[in-house]
Amino acid sequence: MITFVFILNTVILLAHCAPRCDPEEEALGTCKTEQPEKPTCTSIDLGYCDDLPYAKTLFPNLLEQRNRDEAELSSEYVLLSVIETLLKGECNPDLRLLGCSILAPKCENNKLLKPCTSVCERLKKSCLHAFEGIEMAWPYFLDCDRFFASNEEGCFNPLEHLTDQIDVAVESQPSEMPSTFLQFTHHTYSQMISILKRTAARCSQISRTYGIGRSHEGKELLVIEFSDNPGQHELLEPEFKYIANIHGNEVLGRELLIYLAQYLCSEYRLGNERIQNLINSTRIHLLPSMNPDGYEVASEEGPEQNGWTSGRQNAQNLDLNRNFPDLTVLLYQMRRGKRQKSDHIPIPESYWWGKVAPETKAVMKWMRTVPFVLSASLHGGDLVASYPFDLSRHLLDEKVFSPTPDDKVFKALAKAYAAVHPLMSEKSENRCGGKFAKSGGIVNGAEWYSFAGGMGDYNYLGSNCFELTLEMGCEKYPAEDELYTSWQEHKEPLLNFMEMVHAGIKGIVKDEHGNGIKGARISVRGIGHDILTAEDGDYWRLLTPGVYIVSAHAPGYTKMLKKINLPPNMRKAGRVDFSLRKVVLEPDQFDRLFKEDTQEQYDPLANYDPYEQTQSREPGAEEEEEKKPWWWGYFTMVGGNPPTWLLKRQN
Repeated sequence: MITFVFILNTVILLAHCAPRCDPEEEALGTCKTEQPEKPTCTSIDLGYCDDLPYAKTLFPNLLEQRNRDEAELSSEYVLLSVIETLLKGECNPDLRLLGCSILAPKCENNKLLKPCTSVCERLKKSCLHAFEGIEMAWPYFLDCDRFFASNEEGCFNPLEHLTDQIDVAVESQPSEMPSTFLQFTHHTYSQMISILKRTAARCSQISRTYGIGRSHEGKELLVIEFSDNPGQHELLEPEFKYIANIHGNEVLGRELLIYLAQYLCSEYRLGNERIQNLINSTRIHLLPSMNPDGYEVASEEGPEQNGWTSGRQNAQNLDLNRNFPDLTVLLYQMRRGKRQKSDHIPIPESYWWGKVAPETKAVMKWMRTVPFVLSASLHGGDLVASYPFDLSRHLLDEKVFSPTPDDKVFKALAKAYAAVHPLMSEKSENRCGGKFAKSGGIVNGAEWYSFAGGMGDYNYLGSNCFELTLEMGCEKYPAEDELYTSWQEHKEPLLNFMEMVHAGIKGIVKDEHGNGIKGARISVRGIGHDILTAEDGDYWRLLTPGVYIVSAHAPGYTKMLKKINLPPNMRKAGRVDFSLRKVVLEPDQFDRLFKEDTQEQYDPLANYDPYEQTQSREPGAEEEEEKKPWWWGYFTMVGGNPPTWLLKRQN
């Protein structure tokens, strides 16, 4: 019975669905059946795509979205509506229009046309870095091989009208442009990342970008490097670094390093002999923003409204230039105990009991992996070159001259910057930085004001690196119309200071078989501060002109001394090599020699991953869902299927 009912219902259904036809037409074979309606060109009517260079589209579109409503509710369209905000204007409106050409492709004669593959490929090459800057994958619907067509297949350029506008703008510019053209504006985080990566791509033979870690809020701490062999430490080639924006509201140094990166790339390509010599003989590392989270806070107020402290700290409310290990106070304690060691002081275990920012740990880890020789951190609020120590030797008196054993060297380094700066070297006291006019625009940090946990003191006492603190101007967040003047004032000092990395001596410490000795000590008589040889036995020792007794020694080897004479106006480091012979040690001698050079047992930096999540889980807590990026909320607010295709795949 059930089978019969099913067959009967099927017959009725077929009869109902069959086309109605007169018996006479059916007999003549002229019975007409209803054909499905063919798609026709229709108005685009998508608000975020209303500036396409055409007016008609066709549904279903290239994503098989059947009508306008379906397209508007899609996560692809949501992305197009917010992409300019997410990328802070980078690559727009180009990206938005390219996406619109997929959701609302051009329609001619009721036929759908695909956008050109070549347009997609050019835009992806130029803009992929912008997505990487916010940890977003390249959208699947902008797959150049999947949704686009070649010229031979017949395609259209959805950006053609933009190209015409650019051509008109270029033609209207003066014919004689400066050799290196810089745009003197403030840059957002994504714009900064974009410029650094584009600069490295433009000068790929001498430059690259790399990350040293992430901020508390997950922004990459991106470095751009310049060298004739980028990515590699070369024997006897010194390593130099500039770090800016350690305080988020001190932005001039940040912008100057962005300009400096572009300048180095452009001038090298143009054949500037000075820049070519500098890059070919030095490995240069620029970190424009150590505190991108703080910068975001400061930039919300901008140069006109920004206060003295808004955005200074990182996202954990930590002052990063007070967050490094306080090795200086340990030095003063050792001096009172008649112990004179003033270099490579181990980090005390108690330091790790406090809150250490991920930005701080990233820089400390970076310093362990690269044998830096010279460095400067770029600040704002005054105009002076400050040198260590920053912590007063009399802890109850905050304005006491507190020199390092290398005070002559540090003064020479500070003068190398200040002397070629048109304002810092000026004798007038009625100006920014005028209170330092009598000292030539330089000051001992502790004599100015004392503080603990600074990056400069840590560089000197925890590594081989000599670091200055450069106060770049009295305006921490200058207006854009002041940036060009600031660049002109600081360009020569920035270059001159980098060239100081070649002052003094350099060499290789080898054993009797010619193998480099890692960790050998280079000592200078009369200066209580040693430096250690790098992985392959090479070293660099900054010194002023004069006569010195220099020695090299390492556990298990003989000690070797040499007398050297460094004449004034040397343009490059003098070469002083050492060859040490192995000696047989008694057990007690072996233990005594190695004891002082043993790293502290508790060393969290040894296995620290600067890219790990900054917030740890509570013990016993269930595994949480993988943390979504900050932009995820733009898509969850509108409902629908979340765009998991925008999440970057972890390798």
